Amino acid sequence: MTSLLLRHIGELVTNDPTLGDGSPLGLLTDAALVVEGGRVAWVGPAADAPDADAVQDVGGRAVLPGFVDSHSHLVFAGDRSAEFAARMAGTPYSAGGIRTTVAATRAASDEELTAHVGRHVAEMRRQGTTTVEIKSGYGLTVRDEARALAIARVFTDEATFLGAHVVPEEYAADPAGYVDLVTGPMLDAAAEHARWIDVFCEEGAFDADQARTILEAGRAKGLGGRLHANQLGHGPGVQLACELELVAVDHCTYLDDHDIAALGDTGTVATLLPGVEFSTRSPYPDGRRLLDAGVVVALASDCNPGSSYTSSMPLCVALAVREMGMTPAEALWAATRGGARALGRDDVGHLAPGARAHYAVLDAPSYVHLAYRPGVPLVVDVQGPAPV
Repeated sequence: MTSLLLRHIGELVTNDPTLGDGSPLGLLTDAALVVEGGRVAWVGPAADAPDADAVQDVGGRAVLPGFVDSHSHLVFAGDRSAEFAARMAGTPYSAGGIRTTVAATRAASDEELTAHVGRHVAEMRRQGTTTVEIKSGYGLTVRDEARALAIARVFTDEATFLGAHVVPEEYAADPAGYVDLVTGPMLDAAAEHARWIDVFCEEGAFDADQARTILEAGRAKGLGGRLHANQLGHGPGVQLACELELVAVDHCTYLDDHDIAALGDTGTVATLLPGVEFSTRSPYPDGRRLLDAGVVVALASDCNPGSSYTSSMPLCVALAVREMGMTPAEALWAATRGGARALGRDDVGHLAPGARAHYAVLDAPSYVHLAYRPGVPLVVDVQGPAPV
């Protein structure tokens, strides 16, 4: 088994507080890292590094865990740039544009959708993302949801069934009938491809009772629960996520003290998606308030064609620092170890011995440059699963 020594690491982010400086990032300077069999075998001061079969000198650059993007919608077709332009001209955001993407996605071939996802996954990887969750939700028929998840599974094990994205036009007069479809034939077809089930719990999509029914049906099929909630206004979604002890609840833009207390008490991860607020001119979530209350926070891109068409986790880190009250260290942790927590994973998002050797090398001396130099392509090397 071949081993690789990364030496001359100016700053190594391990995300293990037992290592390095004892902070949540577990920082080591003048460090080295040994990879063997796709796992981290050793980390420590460069002067103590063991021998290895091969050596890579990173020239004093920073090395950090690969980003864990725990919320994306990559299986889609079509373009909604005109909708974005309208929002920038003052038209308020609503979820209605989802149906535009549904029509385009239904009309696309499997080959077109697979190629489209592949391009986006490769784009993410160039920016340091090594783990990505991918949702369905732009098919909304039994066939189209199942094929979306089958395509997602080509690229990731973290596939999420989001048949409950919106009620499609053909069920507009019978939303209860659509919930029956989602929890019946659609779930039956989707479950073999998915690890998770998700619901868009917002006014105009699915209410709390519908969301509970769908999530409990998914749980009975062995799927973990996730939830879109409290994006467009204050609602019951965060409380429902905590009641059901879901691993994560996403968006969390509008929260009251009871919501924050529930998140802190249950340990449900609050996944914040600053690309959405950037793209919709909506208020940003208050990351500082959540962190000060002891809530576990993750950052994700929510890459989708309507409300957040960015694949850049570095952009999300910069936005979290500039707009959400988070420090550069907190934002980086949320985009790596926090994302792993949101996926129930302990093998990614950190670089301690035994973890998967998924990492990014920055053309910078410190991770702080992710926020300090926003928009600059700093990632010069990525190790982790290669795009298919």
